[in-house]
Amino acid sequence: MIEFTAETWPDPPLAGTEAAAVLAALERQRATLAWKTSGLDAAGLRATLGASTVTLGGLLKHLAHIEDSHFARLWLGVPVGAPWDAVDWEATPDWDYRSAAEDTPEQLYTLWQEATARSRAVVDAALAGGGLEQLGAFTARNGERPNLRRILLDLVEEYARHVGHADLIRESVDGLTGEDPSF
Repeated sequence: MIEFTAETWPDPPLAGTEAAAVLAALERQRATLAWKTSGLDAAGLRATLGASTVTLGGLLKHLAHIEDSHFARLWLGVPVGAPWDAVDWEATPDWDYRSAAEDTPEQLYTLWQEATARSRAVVDAALAGGGLEQLGAFTARNGERPNLRRILLDLVEEYARHVGHADLIRESVDGLTGEDPSF
């Protein structure tokens, strides 16, 4: 389980490099998702809101997939690994969301934490070799390649969208609200 303290809560720098600001914004979104999904049992991770079928467990699994696929496909230019490589995404495009109900909370947390650890390692290695302007391996149909900046900003956007969903779902489960654990 993740421990939340004032000392470990990510806070984007008020001044600093562009890379530090982008990475801190991403880490803050990751931490908020971790906090909004923490301490819940399987029923809590399966709760939905209104007509939506989105669950907190589904968000964890979906974002684990996004972490793995963005860096494998867009940055490294390699196929995404297990469990994603065994899914027929055309037949079941929402597999990550829907299959999360079959997983235990521990499996979901582990899947997401391992995916974020892999992503952090890829980004650390990339930044050791240069800045955010480095181009990834993926080539679009028009011949353009995304730079590391674009990949990270897309990930920040993906997290921000889904952390908003997590806010609403978590509040419906047990009333938890706020932007951080309020140390």
